[in-house]
Amino acid sequence: MFNPIDWILGLFSLDIGIDLGTANTLVNVRRKGIIINEPSVVAIDKKSRKVLAIGAEAKEMIGRTPANIVAIRPLRDGVISDFDVTEKMLHYFIHKVHEHMFISMPRPRVVVGIPSGVTEVEKRAVYDATLSAGAREAYLIEEPVAAAIGAGLPIMESRGSMIVDIGGGTTEVAIFSLGGMVVAKSIRIGGDEMDEDIMDYARKKYNLLIGQRMAEETKIAIGSAYPQEQESTYQIRGRNLITGLPDSVEISSVEVREALSRSIGMIVNTVKEALEESPPELVSDLMSNGIALAGGGAMLKGLADRVSEETKMNVYVAENPMMCVALGAEAVLEDLDVLGKVLADTTRASISHG
Repeated sequence: MFNPIDWILGLFSLDIGIDLGTANTLVNVRRKGIIINEPSVVAIDKKSRKVLAIGAEAKEMIGRTPANIVAIRPLRDGVISDFDVTEKMLHYFIHKVHEHMFISMPRPRVVVGIPSGVTEVEKRAVYDATLSAGAREAYLIEEPVAAAIGAGLPIMESRGSMIVDIGGGTTEVAIFSLGGMVVAKSIRIGGDEMDEDIMDYARKKYNLLIGQRMAEETKIAIGSAYPQEQESTYQIRGRNLITGLPDSVEISSVEVREALSRSIGMIVNTVKEALEESPPELVSDLMSNGIALAGGGAMLKGLADRVSEETKMNVYVAENPMMCVALGAEAVLEDLDVLGKVLADTTRASISHG
């Protein structure tokens, strides 16, 4: 039934699609694009629980704070580990969107991406946190679905399509047909685990203790999943575990690839398992359409080549891979009548009873 109040609010509210990631949160405002792309980090005072900084400013504090201040990531492996801090972070980002517009706006409708493997309790936590943070209406969409829509895959058609969404805490693999996930796999391996692999490698091979920031910089600079035409080196800095003093080591891209081999191997195996469970007709479609890679992890050099070699299929990195989930969430807001069927079950239940 047509509701004129909802129609008026829809005209003026800044409807928002949020990729609530373990490593980064992206906020996409309908018809205005990505407004916010900041780390999912919150700095709080341990005694008072007062929030001191959020996003990029808070990330700068990691590993550098005094005893009474802690910089935390309220999401672990793609799910909320600290509800109160997540709510404050969402409130901050939603409020920041409205600051960009310089005028007062009605409360927005918000679509939030969630991992496909989360429980009903975890779904409800995200839903409640979104409403508490100031949303007029909250909708949840599973991240591989949002990523596939954002990557331009024809998930509503009968022909098969496939996405591999590699985030900070999880990797989601899904095969679609007729608007549904025919096969879905989720593992808690992503960019964070790759950073841990590099940290472990440096400690075991060079007795060098490095921080997560140093490991991430190394991964971005020379990390790869497949041999490169021109290998390179990078200087990593940390504390020597034997002397206890500052030290640095020149590490090669070949060594970093070796360090990442375990995590990359698990991602590749998950892709192969999904293909093995797929109906033959859809596998035939995928041989024509290929496999799309999305998420920040998709930008690891040579990953598409590695997956392609292992699966004997065409594999490509989606355009703007880090933004796919946020773009997909915005697309759902643009066409809620048609794409509403792809929203998570908890959300559909809340709509039907609302």
